Amino acid sequence: MQVDGIAVNTFTELESLAIKVLSEDDKIPPVYPVGPILKLKKESDDKSTADIIRWLDGQPLSSVIFLCFGSMGSFPDAQVKEIAYALEKVGKRFLWSLRRPSATDKKMTWITSDYEDPGQVLPEGFLERTAEIGRVIGWAPQVEVLSHEAVGGFVSHCGWNSVLESVWFGVPTATWPIQAEQNMNAFFVVKEVGLSVDVKMDYRQSRWEISDEEDTATVPSTVIERALRQLMDENSEECLEMRKRMKEMSHESRKAVAEGGSSYVSIGRFMDDIINHK
Repeated sequence: MQVDGIAVNTFTELESLAIKVLSEDDKIPPVYPVGPILKLKKESDDKSTADIIRWLDGQPLSSVIFLCFGSMGSFPDAQVKEIAYALEKVGKRFLWSLRRPSATDKKMTWITSDYEDPGQVLPEGFLERTAEIGRVIGWAPQVEVLSHEAVGGFVSHCGWNSVLESVWFGVPTATWPIQAEQNMNAFFVVKEVGLSVDVKMDYRQSRWEISDEEDTATVPSTVIERALRQLMDENSEECLEMRKRMKEMSHESRKAVAEGGSSYVSIGRFMDDIINHK
Protein backbone atom coordinates (compact mmCIF):
# COMPACT_ATOMS: atom_id res chain seq x y z
CA MET A 1 0.00 0.00 0.00
CA GLN A 2 1.37 3.40 -0.95
CA VAL A 3 1.74 5.93 1.87
CA ASP A 4 0.59 9.47 1.12
CA GLY A 5 1.82 11.11 4.32
CA ILE A 6 3.42 10.52 7.71
CA ALA A 7 2.11 12.10 10.93
CA VAL A 8 4.79 12.16 13.64
CA ASN A 9 4.42 12.83 17.36
CA THR A 10 7.11 15.48 17.56
CA PHE A 11 7.42 19.19 16.85
CA THR A 12 9.59 21.13 14.45
CA GLU A 13 11.54 23.04 17.07
CA LEU A 14 12.70 19.80 18.73
CA GLU A 15 13.68 17.87 15.60
CA SER A 16 14.21 20.61 13.08
CA LEU A 17 17.10 18.94 11.23
CA ALA A 18 15.39 15.56 10.80
CA ILE A 19 12.15 17.19 9.63
CA LYS A 20 14.04 19.42 7.20
CA VAL A 21 15.92 16.46 5.68
CA LEU A 22 12.77 14.36 5.34
CA SER A 23 10.76 17.23 3.90
CA GLU A 24 13.39 17.98 1.25
CA ASP A 25 13.52 14.37 -0.01
CA ASP A 26 10.99 14.08 -2.82
CA LYS A 27 11.02 10.28 -2.47
CA ILE A 28 9.48 10.55 0.99
CA PRO A 29 5.77 11.39 1.46
CA PRO A 30 4.91 14.63 3.28
CA VAL A 31 5.85 14.61 6.97
CA TYR A 32 3.47 16.24 9.45
CA PRO A 33 4.95 16.96 12.90
CA VAL A 34 1.80 17.15 15.04
CA GLY A 35 3.12 16.89 18.59
CA PRO A 36 3.73 16.82 21.35
CA ILE A 37 0.65 14.65 21.78
CA LEU A 38 0.52 13.83 25.49
CA LYS A 39 -1.92 12.39 27.99
CA LEU A 40 -1.89 15.16 30.59
CA LYS A 41 -5.00 14.18 32.53
CA LYS A 42 -4.44 12.70 35.96
CA GLU A 43 -3.75 8.97 35.74
CA SER A 44 -5.23 8.11 39.11
CA ASP A 45 -6.85 9.63 42.17
CA ASP A 46 -6.11 6.68 44.44
CA LYS A 47 -4.54 6.87 47.89
CA SER A 48 -1.03 5.95 46.72
CA THR A 49 -0.98 8.84 44.23
CA ALA A 50 -2.26 11.25 46.87
CA ASP A 51 0.49 10.08 49.24
CA ILE A 52 3.17 10.65 46.59
CA ILE A 53 1.96 14.15 45.79
CA ARG A 54 1.68 14.96 49.49
CA TRP A 55 5.30 13.91 49.99
CA LEU A 56 6.42 16.02 47.02
CA ASP A 57 4.50 18.98 48.42
CA GLY A 58 6.84 18.90 51.40
CA GLN A 59 10.07 19.01 49.35
CA PRO A 60 11.99 22.14 48.25
CA LEU A 61 11.70 23.50 44.71
CA SER A 62 13.52 21.41 42.05
CA SER A 63 15.21 19.24 44.69
CA VAL A 64 13.93 15.74 43.91
CA ILE A 65 15.39 13.19 41.49
CA PHE A 66 12.59 11.08 39.99
CA LEU A 67 13.64 7.63 38.81
CA CYS A 68 11.15 5.83 36.59
CA PHE A 69 11.79 3.37 33.77
CA GLY A 70 8.38 2.89 32.23
CA SER A 71 5.71 0.26 32.67
CA MET A 72 8.07 -2.43 31.31
CA GLY A 73 11.29 -1.22 32.95
CA SER A 74 12.93 -3.38 35.61
CA PHE A 75 16.46 -4.40 36.58
CA PRO A 76 18.19 -7.47 38.01
CA ASP A 77 18.73 -7.44 41.78
CA ALA A 78 22.43 -6.57 41.46
CA GLN A 79 21.62 -3.47 39.40
CA VAL A 80 18.94 -2.35 41.85
CA LYS A 81 21.55 -2.38 44.61
CA GLU A 82 23.99 -0.30 42.55
CA ILE A 83 21.29 2.34 41.96
CA ALA A 84 20.61 2.41 45.70
CA TYR A 85 24.31 2.81 46.53
CA ALA A 86 24.53 5.75 44.10
CA LEU A 87 21.46 7.49 45.51
CA GLU A 88 22.74 7.15 49.05
CA LYS A 89 26.19 8.44 48.11
CA VAL A 90 24.80 11.49 46.24
CA GLY A 91 22.50 12.35 49.13
CA LYS A 92 19.90 14.16 47.05
CA ARG A 93 16.17 13.81 47.60
CA PHE A 94 14.67 11.10 45.42
CA LEU A 95 11.46 9.38 44.39
CA TRP A 96 12.19 5.94 42.93
CA SER A 97 9.61 3.91 41.05
CA LEU A 98 11.03 0.43 41.59
CA ARG A 99 9.47 -2.38 39.59
CA ARG A 100 10.25 -6.06 39.44
CA PRO A 101 10.14 -8.45 36.47
CA SER A 102 7.57 -11.20 36.28
CA ALA A 103 7.97 -13.55 39.22
CA THR A 104 6.16 -16.37 37.45
CA ASP A 105 7.78 -16.46 34.01
CA LYS A 106 11.51 -15.79 33.60
CA LYS A 107 11.02 -15.41 29.84
CA MET A 108 8.57 -12.54 30.28
CA THR A 109 10.70 -10.08 32.27
CA TRP A 110 9.10 -7.14 30.48
CA ILE A 111 5.93 -7.78 32.51
CA THR A 112 6.53 -5.83 35.70
CA SER A 113 4.78 -5.46 39.04
CA ASP A 114 5.34 -3.82 42.41
CA TYR A 115 7.54 -5.41 45.05
CA GLU A 116 5.56 -6.52 48.07
CA ASP A 117 8.61 -5.61 50.16
CA PRO A 118 11.25 -3.55 48.29
CA GLY A 119 13.55 -3.95 51.28
CA GLN A 120 14.19 -7.53 50.16
CA VAL A 121 16.02 -6.39 47.01
CA LEU A 122 17.59 -3.18 48.35
CA PRO A 123 20.81 -3.00 50.39
CA GLU A 124 20.26 -3.77 54.06
CA GLY A 125 19.22 -0.66 55.94
CA PHE A 126 18.88 1.50 52.80
CA LEU A 127 15.25 2.43 53.43
CA GLU A 128 15.98 3.41 57.03
CA ARG A 129 19.09 5.43 56.18
CA THR A 130 17.35 7.38 53.41
CA ALA A 131 13.95 7.77 55.07
CA GLU A 132 14.42 11.53 55.53
CA ILE A 133 15.28 12.28 51.90
CA GLY A 134 13.72 9.62 49.71
CA ARG A 135 10.84 7.35 48.91
CA VAL A 136 10.80 4.02 47.10
CA ILE A 137 7.43 3.38 45.47
CA GLY A 138 5.96 0.97 42.97
CA TRP A 139 3.94 2.22 40.02
CA ALA A 140 4.28 5.99 39.59
CA PRO A 141 1.80 8.55 38.23
CA GLN A 142 4.49 9.92 35.92
CA VAL A 143 2.67 12.97 34.56
CA GLU A 144 1.64 14.15 38.02
CA VAL A 145 5.18 13.69 39.33
CA LEU A 146 6.96 15.41 36.42
CA SER A 147 4.57 18.34 36.62
CA HIS A 148 5.35 18.90 40.30
CA GLU A 149 7.62 21.86 41.06
CA ALA A 150 9.66 19.82 43.57
CA VAL A 151 11.03 17.56 40.81
CA GLY A 152 14.37 18.79 39.45
CA GLY A 153 15.67 15.76 37.54
CA PHE A 154 14.36 12.64 35.84
CA VAL A 155 16.28 9.37 35.42
CA SER A 156 14.50 7.76 32.46
CA HIS A 157 14.58 4.84 30.05
CA CYS A 158 13.95 7.34 27.24
CA GLY A 159 10.76 5.97 25.81
CA TRP A 160 9.49 8.65 23.44
CA ASN A 161 6.45 9.50 25.56
CA SER A 162 8.75 10.06 28.54
CA VAL A 163 11.05 12.23 26.43
CA LEU A 164 8.14 14.43 25.34
CA GLU A 165 6.73 14.63 28.87
CA SER A 166 10.09 15.69 30.31
CA VAL A 167 10.36 18.38 27.63
CA TRP A 168 6.80 19.58 28.18
CA PHE A 169 7.37 20.00 31.92
CA GLY A 170 10.94 21.27 31.51
CA VAL A 171 12.61 18.56 33.62
CA PRO A 172 16.20 17.67 32.58
CA THR A 173 16.91 13.96 32.34
CA ALA A 174 19.62 11.41 32.90
CA THR A 175 19.17 8.83 30.15
CA TRP A 176 19.29 5.10 30.82
CA PRO A 177 17.82 3.30 27.79
CA ILE A 178 16.96 -0.37 28.19
CA GLN A 179 15.67 -1.67 24.86
CA ALA A 180 14.18 -0.97 21.42
CA GLU A 181 14.52 2.61 20.11
CA GLN A 182 15.41 4.02 23.52
CA ASN A 183 19.16 4.09 22.76
CA MET A 184 18.50 6.25 19.72
CA ASN A 185 16.26 8.56 21.74
CA ALA A 186 18.93 8.86 24.43
CA PHE A 187 21.61 9.75 21.89
CA PHE A 188 19.32 12.40 20.44
CA VAL A 189 18.49 14.19 23.69
CA VAL A 190 22.07 14.02 25.01
CA LYS A 191 24.23 14.61 21.95
CA GLU A 192 22.00 16.42 19.45
CA VAL A 193 19.87 18.77 21.53
CA GLY A 194 21.73 18.85 24.86
CA LEU A 195 18.70 18.38 27.11
CA SER A 196 20.08 15.47 29.11
CA VAL A 197 23.11 13.77 30.60
CA ASP A 198 23.72 10.07 30.12
CA VAL A 199 23.97 7.30 32.66
CA LYS A 200 24.71 4.53 30.19
CA MET A 201 23.61 5.02 26.60
CA ASP A 202 24.76 1.58 25.40
CA TYR A 203 23.03 -0.42 28.14
CA ARG A 204 20.67 -2.99 26.68
CA GLN A 205 18.44 -5.77 27.96
CA SER A 206 16.57 -8.42 26.05
CA ARG A 207 12.87 -7.67 26.16
CA TRP A 208 12.15 -11.32 26.70
CA GLU A 209 14.70 -12.71 29.10
CA ILE A 210 17.55 -11.62 31.36
CA SER A 211 20.31 -14.17 31.72
CA ASP A 212 23.97 -14.19 32.68
CA GLU A 213 24.95 -14.68 29.04
CA GLU A 214 23.28 -11.52 27.76
CA ASP A 215 24.95 -8.12 27.55
CA THR A 216 23.34 -6.80 30.72
CA ALA A 217 26.57 -5.99 32.57
CA THR A 218 25.76 -4.20 35.80
CA VAL A 219 26.32 -0.45 35.67
CA PRO A 220 28.41 0.38 38.76
CA SER A 221 27.21 2.85 41.35
CA THR A 222 30.12 5.19 40.55
CA VAL A 223 28.84 5.68 36.99
CA ILE A 224 25.29 6.29 38.20
CA GLU A 225 26.53 8.66 40.89
CA ARG A 226 28.45 10.71 38.30
CA ALA A 227 25.32 11.13 36.17
CA LEU A 228 23.15 12.09 39.15
CA ARG A 229 25.63 14.75 40.23
CA GLN A 230 25.80 16.14 36.68
CA LEU A 231 22.00 16.23 36.55
CA MET A 232 21.52 18.08 39.84
CA ASP A 233 24.66 20.22 40.21
CA GLU A 234 23.34 23.75 39.80
CA ASN A 235 26.81 25.14 40.53
CA SER A 236 27.99 23.65 37.24
CA GLU A 237 27.89 25.78 34.09
CA GLU A 238 27.06 22.67 32.04
CA CYS A 239 24.10 21.86 34.27
CA LEU A 240 22.83 25.43 34.21
CA GLU A 241 23.11 25.55 30.43
CA MET A 242 21.24 22.25 30.09
CA ARG A 243 18.47 23.53 32.35
CA LYS A 244 18.27 26.75 30.37
CA ARG A 245 17.92 24.80 27.10
CA MET A 246 15.29 22.52 28.62
CA LYS A 247 13.28 25.51 29.85
CA GLU A 248 13.42 27.07 26.39
CA MET A 249 12.39 23.80 24.70
CA SER A 250 9.52 23.39 27.16
CA HIS A 251 8.28 26.82 26.10
CA GLU A 252 8.63 25.84 22.42
CA SER A 253 6.69 22.59 22.96
CA ARG A 254 3.72 24.45 24.37
CA LYS A 255 3.90 27.15 21.73
CA ALA A 256 3.94 24.50 18.98
CA VAL A 257 0.45 23.23 19.81
CA ALA A 258 -1.05 26.65 20.53
CA GLU A 259 -2.98 28.49 17.84
CA GLY A 260 -0.56 29.56 15.11
CA GLY A 261 2.22 27.27 16.40
CA SER A 262 4.22 24.92 14.17
CA SER A 263 2.28 21.75 15.04
CA TYR A 264 -1.05 23.61 14.97
CA VAL A 265 -0.28 24.69 11.41
CA SER A 266 0.98 21.21 10.50
CA ILE A 267 -2.24 19.58 11.73
CA GLY A 268 -4.24 22.03 9.61
CA ARG A 269 -2.14 21.16 6.58
CA PHE A 270 -2.60 17.47 7.34
CA MET A 271 -6.41 17.85 7.50
CA ASP A 272 -6.50 19.93 4.31
CA ASP A 273 -4.48 17.28 2.48
CA ILE A 274 -6.87 14.54 3.66
CA ILE A 275 -9.94 16.52 2.60
CA ASN A 276 -8.46 17.41 -0.79
CA HIS A 277 -6.89 14.01 -1.47
CA LYS A 278 -8.00 12.30 -4.63
